[in-house]
Amino acid sequence: MAVRNLRKYFPVRKGLLSRVVAHVKAVDDVSFEVLPGETLGLVGESGCGKTTAGRSLLRLIEPTAGEVRFEGRDVLAADRQELRIMRRHMQIIFQDPYASLNPRMSVLDIVGEGLRVHRVVRSRAELRDRVRELLGLVRLDPNYVNRYPHEFSGGQRQRIGVARALSLDPKFIVCDEAVSALDVSVQAQVLALLRDLQTRRGLTYLFVAHDLAVVRQMADRVAVMYLGRIVEEAPAAQLFADPRHPYTRALLSAVPTPNPTAPQPRSALRDATATGAEFITGCPLYVRCPDPRREERCHTVRPELRDVAPEQRAACHFGDDPADG
Repeated sequence: MAVRNLRKYFPVRKGLLSRVVAHVKAVDDVSFEVLPGETLGLVGESGCGKTTAGRSLLRLIEPTAGEVRFEGRDVLAADRQELRIMRRHMQIIFQDPYASLNPRMSVLDIVGEGLRVHRVVRSRAELRDRVRELLGLVRLDPNYVNRYPHEFSGGQRQRIGVARALSLDPKFIVCDEAVSALDVSVQAQVLALLRDLQTRRGLTYLFVAHDLAVVRQMADRVAVMYLGRIVEEAPAAQLFADPRHPYTRALLSAVPTPNPTAPQPRSALRDATATGAEFITGCPLYVRCPDPRREERCHTVRPELRDVAPEQRAACHFGDDPADG
């Protein structure tokens, strides 16, 4: 999956005639690549555009502009029939296991819907056998096929969502905050399941999350988003050990540690706000940047995402000069 210059702008309307007076740049010129068999973590605070970016790749939200290439084909240029075929290989696991399952449908119908739509099965008996197999794959009792969502816990519902995503044997899955609504112990079980499925089936994940502790467990590489733009990208171990963007350092400093009494660097963002609707000429983080090296060019010149270390890129004027902490 290769993403180039992806944009999604939402219009801001005012007045009696609902004229467009501005745009919220939810995703603003985002480019990245997810290699086959790897997990790219897409992280950032709520409202940064990461979920919009993930859904735009699958055209669950229609992007404003850009290019998304999957196995050599442009997803955004595909017509309805082509997109239908491509979607067999691209799936999503939604954030909320309570809202993403139709309460009026049984597990058989929820998990088997894609199989019927794409005519993978030829009979009701074959559909039942396939759904039972999928439930076993996600470590649920195959006899649950006739139950309804209200009969399951949150963790079990999310496993049903995983089974639904796997039903068409996809190659690429967007995990949209797939464990954020679950208890910590259940999170660990679902994460272990996702890793096991990736190993056994050669899956490629875009793992959208705001919990850096979870991303650290799952991701091979991490891309950090702020106000619709990627501000840093690096292999996971390298990014956690040596973050080069002040926003990344602020996110990492907020992660709880096993020993709260141990000294640890803090990098709190300034008490100011910025939104994707603002006209920003310089760095989008300027008004909140905690870096003491912040200077006038940060306000007037937008930093581009550039190489600051081997396999590491950051959109910061000082990114190639590691902070003292």
